[in-house]
This record gives sequence, C-alpha cells and structure tokens, in this order.
Amino acid sequence: MNRVFLKNRAAIPFDDLPSISYEAVGDIVAGSPFGGMRLVTLFGVPEERDVVRLVALFADDAQGTLAVTGVRTSRGATLPSLTPKMPVFHLFERQAREEFGILFDGHPWPKPVRYPHDAHTPRRIEECYPYFSMEGDETHEVAVGPVHAGVIEPGHFRFLCDGERVDHLEIQLGYQHRGVEKLFREGPLALKSALAESVSGDAAVAHATAHAGIVETLGDTVIPDRAALLRAIGLELERAGVHLGDLSALCNDIGYLPGTQMFAVMRTEIINTSLALCGCRFGRGLITPGGVNYDIDDRKKDRIARTVIRVRDNAGLLAAAVFDDQSVLARFEKTGTVDTATARAIGLVGPAGRASGLSCDIRLTHPTDAYARHRFAKRPLRNGDGRVAVSGDVYARAFIRHQEIQDSLRYVLELIGHLAAAKDGIAVSVAAPRPGMIAFSITEGWRGETLHAAVTDDDGATRRYHVKDASFHNWFGLALAVRDNGVSDFPLCNKSFNLSYCGFDL
Repeated sequence: MNRVFLKNRAAIPFDDLPSISYEAVGDIVAGSPFGGMRLVTLFGVPEERDVVRLVALFADDAQGTLAVTGVRTSRGATLPSLTPKMPVFHLFERQAREEFGILFDGHPWPKPVRYPHDAHTPRRIEECYPYFSMEGDETHEVAVGPVHAGVIEPGHFRFLCDGERVDHLEIQLGYQHRGVEKLFREGPLALKSALAESVSGDAAVAHATAHAGIVETLGDTVIPDRAALLRAIGLELERAGVHLGDLSALCNDIGYLPGTQMFAVMRTEIINTSLALCGCRFGRGLITPGGVNYDIDDRKKDRIARTVIRVRDNAGLLAAAVFDDQSVLARFEKTGTVDTATARAIGLVGPAGRASGLSCDIRLTHPTDAYARHRFAKRPLRNGDGRVAVSGDVYARAFIRHQEIQDSLRYVLELIGHLAAAKDGIAVSVAAPRPGMIAFSITEGWRGETLHAAVTDDDGATRRYHVKDASFHNWFGLALAVRDNGVSDFPLCNKSFNLSYCGFDL
C-alpha cells in the first residue's frame, strides 16, 4: 500500500507509514495512477544516523479523508524535484533542503525559506539568498523592508517593475527564526497552549485549537460537547473579528472612510465579546487540551447573543452599501487577480482560495469538535449582479470576508442555542501521549488551513513537531496577484490576503 487513509484528528503508529519513492508522492497529487489528492504538508522526521523520513499528508476534500505516506532518504541526498510540474511542492522542497540538506534536482529556484540549512552562525540574508533580477531599458527595482514604518514584523518585498507596472514581486521572509517547533519538543506537550497561541497572534484560537487536537488525539481523549461548543464560538468570533478589521483596512486603503470607521467599530464589538468570553480580546487562554478554561453563564450568553445579532445585521447593511459603491468597485474589481487554475496549482487555502473558486474549508470537508457534532453550513451571499464572487481579485477576497462574517455570526448564535442542553462540563483530563505515534490536527482558522502534527518517541515524548500556518501556502499567491498591477496597488492586494509573517517565520 502506498498510503494510509485516516481522518482529521487521527493518529497511527509511525512505523506503519508506507515507504515509497519520492516520484510516487507526485503521482498521488497528480492522480496517476492512484487518484489525485491535494497536498496538505510535507515535512522531515530525522531518524537514526543520517536517515530522514519525509512525511507527506494529502487531503481528499470530496470524501473527507486524509492520506499519509513516507519517503526514506538521507541528509544530503538528491531527489527529483516535483516543483516544475506541481508548483505546490516548491516551498516544501526548499524547506526540506534547508533543514536536512536534501537537494531537489530540477527545482527552479532552490533558495532558503527561512535560513540556510548549513548555517551555524548568524549571517546576513543577502549572503545566502540570491534575488531574482530582470534587465531592460525601463526595468527598475523597488525595495521595501524588511524594516517597515508602523507596527509590523520584518519582511522584504522586492518589486521588479516596468515603469509603474509590476512584472514580478519577490517576497523574502525568514528574518526572525523563533525556533517554535523546537520549543514544542521541550517538556510536556499538553503544557504548550501558550506557545501555540504565539505561533501567529491574530490566529491564537486557531493554533491553540489545532494544538489541543494533537494532544487529545495522542491521548485518545474526547472533549465534552459543551467544551466543543465554546471552542467553536471562540474560533468564529476570532474569524469575524479579523474579517471586520480587514474590511476596515481595505476601505482605508482606497480612502472610503465610512467603511473604514464603521467596520472598525464593529470589529471592536466582536473582539470585546472575546474579551467577555475568556478575558482576552484575541482569545488567548480560552483553549486547553481536554476542553476550555472558561464557561459562560446565562447572563453572559445573552449579552454575547445581543452583540452578535447587532453586528451581524449592521455589517450586512454596511457591506451592501460598500459593495454597491462604484468608487469601491473601481478599485477592487480586477485588481490582484489569481485565477482558479493558478490557485489550485500553488495550493491556495482559506478565504483566498475560496475567492479564486476553490472549495477548501476544513469546517465542511474534515470537521471536528462542534463542526462534526453540529453541522456548519454556508449560505452563499450574492453580489449586486446576482453572482457568488469567485473572481480571484481584491473584490472577491473582500466579498468572501463579508460572507464569512455572516456565516460565522449566524453559527455562533446556533452554538449558543445548543449550550443549554450541553451540561457535560468544559474540560476533561488528557491522557499521556501514546508512544511511537504520528498524529495530525487541522483547523480552519480565519486565514485558512491551520495544521499541527506530532511524532512521539518510544517513551511518548515529542520527537518531532510540525506547524503549517495558512500563510505558508498563500504568500506565493500574493506575489502572483501583484503581477501586471500598478506598484501602488500592492497595499490593497497585500491587505486582501493579510498574511502572517510570524506564522511563516517559525
């Protein structure tokens, strides 16, 4: 057998991983001869001596299943690159090269993702990162960052322009390697919720949920229904709050001040609801392995429901005005387009993928916790032309946020309605991780697919921990979106993705 099938939040013995050739990994994605699946992640697990096991996880979104397989190789080995035919592999191969020195023959641009694999002392990024260059009479470069004005993390953007038109954008991250995955391996995994929340602070609930799922899966723990409801409430409040903030920022980028101010007010109402839920506007401290740390009484439940109804209705009215305004549409439509074929080829996930016509949503395809027990359903909103916005441009990415705000707040109200019947507590004790296992936990964060994976050793300690934020896929989507747009359109394109630097710079 070339792969093992499993569900989200499942664990299998690590020794049960099949061992196939790297070319066969590409066959699984390409669909010949095994039937195509979507690549979720590819990461290395060091074994004895210089042996490395590359673990590849795939998703069949139509069937709601995952599949995992392995490739035995070694540090410094050479494998045929799958990137030329399947661009979704390009970052994963570059990451394996820098972590284990594995060379991928034929990779079109095998530069570091975060740092050079053989660097033992700090080095200037320019010494190990060759930038793409172009020549021409009117070709010039515009360099931005890594130090930016305002409160923002480091990242370098190099625009290769022909006059004002962007021919290519190169995004260089990796300026702050924090050693997050290494920290997950130190000490009991069940005590790492605060670390998970810090992977990407604006997606604290998503990462904490994915991490809790790993601990619960390894310990074969089932959380109470009430805890599952409260987790989903926290996750959907996080989603709605960030989307409201992004719509505010998008309006600000085009000088549409009514949208800027009013969406910002509603964002404040939602994140203050998270504050009422767990004592933090960003949802920190809510999630714990085995359940949640905070319950809500009837008084707080009613307060949350009133706020959610008010924001849902007001956001709907405001969005109707925004997306009917010709000055808004003139800036949003046909700006920063990523078509469906390109989005699929590079593996876009989350709202960015859905705006380009992909149907990737873990809440629907691989549901866990409340999403599995209380069905989440989408009600597609239609724009002024009566169409669902999947045009892959700034307009579509903004409109998807409007749709998801409505879906999330409606679902929160449904979940609140289920709380009265869920009297089974908010947390249970988690058992120690089972030894010799590999486990996967995927959560649909507001940015998209948020994955945590872990491998335990013979004593149940964490041997390998792997994190993949949705930004890992989507930064390249931003680079492609900017092509053939004016350089002044970059802030608008950038905000329509709103990707995480720290979620990438692990």
